[in-house]
Amino acid sequence: MYQYQCLNAISEAGLSLFSEDYQRTEEMAGADAVLLRSASLHETVFPEKLKVIARAGAGVNNIPLEECAEKGIVVFNTPGANANGVKELVIAGMLLASRDIIGGIEWVKAHAGEENIAKTAEKQKKMFAGQEIEGKKLGVIGLGAIGVLVANAALHLGMEVYGYDPYMSVDSAWNLSRHIHHVKNLETIYQECDYITLHVPALDDTKGMIDREAAGQMKDGVILLNFARDLLVKEEDLIEALETGHIRKYVTDFPTAGLAGRDHVIVIPHLGASTEESEDNCARMAVREIREYLENGNIMNSVNFPNCDMGKKGKNPRITVLHHNVPNMIGQFTALLAKRGINIADLTNKSRGRFAYTMIDIEDTDSSGIAEELSKIENVLKVRIIL
Repeated sequence: MYQYQCLNAISEAGLSLFSEDYQRTEEMAGADAVLLRSASLHETVFPEKLKVIARAGAGVNNIPLEECAEKGIVVFNTPGANANGVKELVIAGMLLASRDIIGGIEWVKAHAGEENIAKTAEKQKKMFAGQEIEGKKLGVIGLGAIGVLVANAALHLGMEVYGYDPYMSVDSAWNLSRHIHHVKNLETIYQECDYITLHVPALDDTKGMIDREAAGQMKDGVILLNFARDLLVKEEDLIEALETGHIRKYVTDFPTAGLAGRDHVIVIPHLGASTEESEDNCARMAVREIREYLENGNIMNSVNFPNCDMGKKGKNPRITVLHHNVPNMIGQFTALLAKRGINIADLTNKSRGRFAYTMIDIEDTDSSGIAEELSKIENVLKVRIIL
């Protein structure tokens, strides 16, 4: 029997995918798996029993990934599960920035109850005039699950779309329309595009990427959208560009004290994935990832260990070993098994930076004590025997 804990409200559409071999618990001490959305784990003391954490969403800045890896806890996210919800909000944000819809709605609210409001509106509506997005150039920085959907949708809305992503995956390349200009440098995006939307993770080389220098290369009157991470933009440089009018509008899904209520800024309260469909999709993916790891040892969409898949476990035991990525680990594992007279039916090993993962299918034999013996090998983090 496996136990799982939910640190946030997780959609029943996902939780219903747990089999009768899973039981919910309110205590992390007894949990094999933890599901969460926004709850922070940075101050958490992780119990020895915990094997997996699944974030029902894409961002994992609320989870100490390195610490979890050192404790042999695999962390998953759910990339792409909320992509359509974010895509639709990005398109909405682009339209809100192009047409002063918000200003017009607020004007109507302010004149509610006036008998001649319809006639007055006809005179005042020129104050809220805007521009159409058809025929304009959109630059999409980051062509992952969300960026590809945004790029393709904008193309169908009649925009000319430029995309930049030096690390684009094969799946993204297949899904991206061939009519999108795939450029090789950011300068082309900055210099050519009327709208720019960010869809990259907050990494050391992307944090603060939109600074004074980047803004200076953009076209006058550009509209900038950020539905990825607030850390991608240097706020003081952004405000400077907004005040000069060089950046005409900034649309973001991340409220900050410096931007809330500021002119020429549309701040949305982090609603990108706040749809029933997104929450259901994220929960389903998270539960499937947990079950696949606990029942078969397979890792899909991990953010701190390599992805590794040996298919569904057969009748024979499967040994899984999370360990540091150092030389001669496989040799030590196989030598120990040989000493015990255990034949290896199949083996695979994958690495990711400082960490690695080994899966070993052994012939149906006595595996008692193997986990304890393997755990004594230096640089081994966690061993499981899946019977």
